[in-house]
Amino acid sequence: MIRLAEISDEPNIRDCAEQAYARYVPAIGRKPAPMLADFAAQIAAGVVYVATDEQATFQGFVVFYAKEGHILLENVAVLPSTAGRGVGRSLISFCESASRQLGMNAVRLYTNEMMTDNLLIYPKLGYVKVAQRTEDGFKRVYFEKVLTSPSST
Repeated sequence: MIRLAEISDEPNIRDCAEQAYARYVPAIGRKPAPMLADFAAQIAAGVVYVATDEQATFQGFVVFYAKEGHILLENVAVLPSTAGRGVGRSLISFCESASRQLGMNAVRLYTNEMMTDNLLIYPKLGYVKVAQRTEDGFKRVYFEKVLTSPSST
């Protein structure tokens, strides 16, 4: 199940981000941007959704919002203990469905170039690399997925 995050989810979201991104800290040389997010503010803004299992146990989260005519998928993370079960894919699919419902025709995202798993996963999900640049001291790779309407998928 995927639902809008509540402020009571913030500790689980922060813990999930810490667990999911910790392995990248040595390669990047510092905490990546998703570990530094103000999750309380994002929850208050209504841009965070959480995935839970059948027992309502937290599995992961996604952060996305409309920006300049597209949806920016800012963060998606799952607990390492649930990795490989399709939770991340479900969260990304949820973002894409919400994007269509909002009338947006594209989802954009970026990832750190050192997050090599992501560089392999996003193309498999239909995302195309559109740019690579350094921002805020992070070497980022930008992806975009052009969405089709539900009737043509």
